[in-house]
Amino acid sequence: MRGNITVTEGALATILGLAAHEVPGVVGMSPAGIRESISRILGKSEASEGVVVKPDPAEPGRYQVDLYVVVAFGARIPAVVDSIAERVRWAARSLAGAELSSVRVHVVGVSRG
Repeated sequence: MRGNITVTEGALATILGLAAHEVPGVVGMSPAGIRESISRILGKSEASEGVVVKPDPAEPGRYQVDLYVVVAFGARIPAVVDSIAERVRWAARSLAGAELSSVRVHVVGVSRG
């Protein structure tokens, strides 16, 4: 019998960031805020970069997720975004036991990779 398992928002953000990186067409993640931008300038990059996880106030026990991604030039952006959302929902549920109420993918750049 298992006891209570708690996955922190930081751990969930890391899982979701790694899952998003696995999607073909994703070149990388972009800093989501000033703190992440400063960390990147200082040479500190983390798997959770570009991922913002917040508890959903309207649906207790569920999370709202925003991902800030850079896609490969020539990739079909709508298909990449759909794949990211699907992969992230799967990772949250399967790997962390978390349910997401919303997944918003923000394409903030295009790169030749």
